[in-house]
Amino acid sequence: MTTAMHLRRCMFFVLGVLLLDVASSRAQDFPARPVTLVVPWPAGGTTDVGMRTLASATEKFLKQKIVVENRPGAAGVLGPQQVAQNAAPDGYTVVQIPITVFRYPFMRRTTLDPGKDFTYIVGITGYTFGVVVRADAPWKTFQEFLAYAKANPGKINYGTPGAGTSLHITMEQIAKKGGIKWTHVPFKGTSETTGALLGGHIDAVADASGWAPLVKSGQLRLLVIWSAARSPNYPEVPTLRETGVDLVSNSPFGIAGPKGMDAKIVQILHDAFKKGAEDPSYIASMAMLDQEAAYMSSDAYRRYALETLVEQKKLIEELGLKQD
Repeated sequence: MTTAMHLRRCMFFVLGVLLLDVASSRAQDFPARPVTLVVPWPAGGTTDVGMRTLASATEKFLKQKIVVENRPGAAGVLGPQQVAQNAAPDGYTVVQIPITVFRYPFMRRTTLDPGKDFTYIVGITGYTFGVVVRADAPWKTFQEFLAYAKANPGKINYGTPGAGTSLHITMEQIAKKGGIKWTHVPFKGTSETTGALLGGHIDAVADASGWAPLVKSGQLRLLVIWSAARSPNYPEVPTLRETGVDLVSNSPFGIAGPKGMDAKIVQILHDAFKKGAEDPSYIASMAMLDQEAAYMSSDAYRRYALETLVEQKKLIEELGLKQD
């Protein structure tokens, strides 16, 4: 070996050690400034309310402020895609991951690869979904609603927070099981769907529990929920299974960052968010929103992501929902 080659190898070795030392130092100092939590839904909706409460609870354990940034679009996919493509893997930008992310590659052409483009940090919770109609609607039960839809193909227009969301997918599953044809009208979030419903522009809304205040005030009627069991807040409302539709839909979600994050930083974020999710303030918020804990460790959440990708590919193909 020549002296020059030996020197180059020594230099590369030293440089590698220095880079490892820098990375280790950054991990030990983390977090040295506020962390941004991207919420891929409009402000004021169910997810936004829950994520802001979680951020506030988690700050106590992270010892840094968590800034919530709303980046709605593409049925909850725009925010995660921007984080995956543009954020540095330093732990200072993380994002809520809706299940839409795992079906998006099978519905549209995209460079996003959810199996490779994210560092999965922690699984948090799932939604309570349901179908609501106006209080003056003729349908008193979900069975009556389904019977009308089947007898009147194409006359029912229902709204959701976007194409490809679990609300859209589950409504199409219900339609397929019941031999029903109805029209999906996608919106950007809860405020838009409820506004359209109250204005008489659509007949029903399938959404998370952002409809709760209007149900409690008597402006909307909750026909059914999609959980495995009845909600303590609405004990009189049946589940899908109780109405004869053998489905459960609750879309567990969690928090991730871009690929390549340092394992020590992932552990710090995981521990802080886990403690935040166990904080009484967040638990109370989840009870108000009809959401239940669905904790997953970093490893478990990554396994869930990979398994869900396989499941969603099959589901999209079965429903024929690939759009391009």
